[in-house]
Formats: sequence, C-alpha cells, structure tokens
Amino acid sequence: MKASDLLVKCLENEGISHIFGVPGEENADFMMSLENSSIKFILTRHEQGAAFMAEVYGRLTGEPAGCLATLGPGATNLITGVADSNMDRAPMIVLTGQGDTGRQHKESHQIMDVVAMFDPVTKWAHQIVDADTIPEVVRKAVRLAKTEKPGAVLIELPEDVAKHDTSAKPLKVVRYRRPSIDDKNADQLYKALVDAKRPVILAGNGAIRKRASKQLRELCEMTGIGVISTFMGKGAVDMDAPYCLFTIGLGSRDFVADAIDGADLVITLGYDMVEYHPKLWNPKRDHQVIHVDFIPAEIDMYYAPMLECVGDIAHSLWALNERIRAKGAPKWNLSYQQDVRKKMIADFEAHKDDKTVGSIRPQKALWDLRQVMGPSDIVLSGVGAHKMWISRYYQCHEPNTCIVPNGFCSMGLPLPGVVGAALCMPGRKVFGVAGDGDFMMNVQEMETARRLNLDVNMMVWVDGGYGLIAWKQHNEFKRHTDLAFGNPDWLKLAEAFGWYGQYVADSADLEGALKDALAYKGPSLVAVPIDYSENLKLTNRLGKIEVHL
Repeated sequence: MKASDLLVKCLENEGISHIFGVPGEENADFMMSLENSSIKFILTRHEQGAAFMAEVYGRLTGEPAGCLATLGPGATNLITGVADSNMDRAPMIVLTGQGDTGRQHKESHQIMDVVAMFDPVTKWAHQIVDADTIPEVVRKAVRLAKTEKPGAVLIELPEDVAKHDTSAKPLKVVRYRRPSIDDKNADQLYKALVDAKRPVILAGNGAIRKRASKQLRELCEMTGIGVISTFMGKGAVDMDAPYCLFTIGLGSRDFVADAIDGADLVITLGYDMVEYHPKLWNPKRDHQVIHVDFIPAEIDMYYAPMLECVGDIAHSLWALNERIRAKGAPKWNLSYQQDVRKKMIADFEAHKDDKTVGSIRPQKALWDLRQVMGPSDIVLSGVGAHKMWISRYYQCHEPNTCIVPNGFCSMGLPLPGVVGAALCMPGRKVFGVAGDGDFMMNVQEMETARRLNLDVNMMVWVDGGYGLIAWKQHNEFKRHTDLAFGNPDWLKLAEAFGWYGQYVADSADLEGALKDALAYKGPSLVAVPIDYSENLKLTNRLGKIEVHL
C-alpha cells in the first residue's frame, strides 16, 4: 500500500476517531487515503481552530484527536493551539505535510523546518523519512501523547514519502499499567496525614484525570479534609460537598488563601505550578508539602516537598484510603476551612438577584449560567477578564465540566472548542464563554459549527476592549493604555452565519435568554454588555481581606 494509506490505518488502529484541519497540496495523498477510513475529518476555517478543537476533544476524553495542516503557513497557524494543548496537558496528534525531501535542503517555496519549530511545544516531533517506520512512529506518538503528563506529538509526512510503497502493517496496541507507589510510600503518606493538625489538599489538573476524582472524594468523605482546586482542577470534588473550598489562582489574595495559610500540611494532587506558582501560596517557604502526582516534583525554591508519592494518583489515593479504613480516620479541627467555604458561597450569591438595566455584572452572568447547566454539561472559557470571573465564580459538580486554558493560556479557544466538545460529548449541553476580543480571534469557526449543524452555544461578554490588560495595567499604574476596539452588530453577525442570535442588556432577562439558546436546535449566540467596573471592585475588595485562623 502507499505510505499515506498505512499512516491512516495506523491511526485507525490506535482508535483515532476525529481529525480537524485544513489540508493543502502537500498532504493530498493523506487526504485521499483518509476518505475511505473510519476517521471523521472535520474541515475547519483556520488551522488554529482545528488545534483548539482537537485540544478540547483530548481534554474531555483523555484520548487524542488529530489536527492537520499543510507545510509552511499552515503549520505556523497550528502552533498556538498545539502549544496550548501541550501545556494544558491534553493529548493530541499533530499531522503536517511537507515538501519533497529532494528540496528540503535548499531554499524552496514554503519550505521551513517544521519539526524544529514544533519541538519546544510538543512532547516529540518527528519527520517520517522511511515509510516502513510508520507503524513504530504512530505507536510511539500515541503512547507519548497519552502518557502522563499528556500532551501534543507531531508527525510530519513529506509529499514524496507519502507516495512510497510499503508492506509494513500497524503494530498491535499494547496497554500498560501506570507505575504506582509502594507500601512504604503509602505508609509515609498516611502517617503524615495522621500527624497533621490542619491539612488541606490543593488539587490541580492531574486530579481530574485517570479516575483520581473518585478516590479523592472517598478520602474526603472519610476525613472531611478540605480541597482547593486550581482553575484547571475544577470538579475534582463536587461544589456542593462540605469539603469543597472552591478555586484559587487569582493574582489578588482571595478568601481561599486563608485555608492554605492556616494549614500545617498542604497535599498537592496533580498540581502543575504553571497554573499557580507556589511563591504565591508558600512565600515564606514554611509549609510542609506532600507531592502526589504522576511524575516527580518540578524543582523550585518555593516547592520543596517533604514527601513525594510518585505514580498513578488514583492508586496513591486508594492506598491511603485503604489505610484509613483499616486504621481509622484522623481527627482534626477544620472549622476554619468551613468559614472559608461560607465566605465564598456568600460571595457567589451576592448578585444572583440583580435587576440592573443596560449592562450585566459578571457575577450575575455566571450565576445564571450555572442555573441552566446540568451537572455534566460543559462550559468552556476563553482568556481575558472573563476567564478570571469564570475561574472564581463558575464552580463544578464533575471533572472536566469547565475547560479553562490556564497553562499556555492562549486566547481563541472557546468558539472552536465548543465544536470539539459537541462532537466528542453528544447529548451534553455545551456553552462557551468568551470576551469580544477572544471571540473574534476565531470567529470564522461559526461557519464550521453551522455547517455541522451542532447544538453549541456561545455567550460573548461585550466591553469593546482588552479588559484583562486594562485591569492589570490599572492595578499597577492606576491607568491603562488605549485598548479599545470596535465590534460587529452581534445580531447581524449571528444571522450572517446562520446562528440564532440574542442581545441581552438587562439582568432580569439573561436566564431566560440562556434557556432559549439551549432549547434552540443548532448554534446560538448570546451577546451581553458586561459591567467590567466590577473588575477593580473585586481587586480592591480582595486586597483588603483580613486573615482569621
């Protein structure tokens, strides 16, 4: 068979079900081979959109999807979404075409070193030079993409190699068990917990993968220990559980920081410091820390664990739970953690009954969104001021029900992201929330959603500028530079793309509009003028928090 046929068969063999992308002439053979396969190819309007669709697919399922581009400008368009996937721990297979190997060594049309360019933003990047190696390359790529911590892997297929004949066949997919801690390590973990007086858990991105959440909830039910989540760890425990202390990660101090300040032991669970640096929660380097993760701790002067439990997180927690069942649960006074929870709940509810006219507070927008979304429904955030509000105010019942880009932290994810989410999680409501700046970065994917006739929804917070930059500049300089821009007529934009559009300026009307959007069969857009005067009010209020332990 042709090399391109073999590549497709190997991807099928690995269970790859979707590839998102924009093809070019250099991967024409691959596209012809893909036509007769079980893999669904989703034609997108921009390569960055394709990468974000694949990223969200990977984050929600734990299985990689593919994103595809041709050489040169197609590949450079992919790179931001690929970097976001890699740093946010989403498995992904990146597929790029390349010019004939006979012209790669010299100046030639659109030729650039794509492998070298992708090396810093992937776990592995490789050009296929021998068709017979394709089974090994694909097997290695998928394994690396899924291995903790998951990420992106690039496979590049030059146009002449794609045509080569080969008799090679796909390799058998062999699964393996992740390494786990031994009994001695589990005993040390149990003893440290028993010896503690005020422990707390800081749950990161890894705590919502690979069954870790189930074991964490069992631990908390037995002990009552409080759990704080990073922005990407939302849903590790149920928001309604008494031990859920919600999220931490704002630049400003928050009530939740009291729960860490008052702890004599911080157990980090699947924690990625790329989200929330330990200098922000361990500035004096005086916390006792236990690191529970799939891989050893990153070296940092503010993060020096007294104990590392390296291995499958779910198994580490299971081992701890077994010891608690056999030897009994520790007894602690964690009433101060309950005070933190009460303050946060009061904050969430403060504007739930707003009746403001002409603009909508962020708190009210997110309260209403939470009311109309079910426990397993999915919300996707973009990056901007809205991300800070979503991360603090939109809480979750289940893992992977609020997707926040917070590692590489790229703008532009939610609109293409809702497409990826709808395709891999049919039957679940999907709502993206974006600022007007974020939304317009991939506005072309409105056509993709309409063409596929997906039941997806977007809420755009309209302020006519880059609100987060203005917020941060004002905090530091008491003023901000010119960050304003114009916007389309949102209802006409929706109509032009065949979406159901609503513009909601009054708080009392928002919940009904969100319900209408969800009831509509097809893509829908809800635009709201957002009251970002609340940004500085939040900063000023949180900056004055007094610590009571």
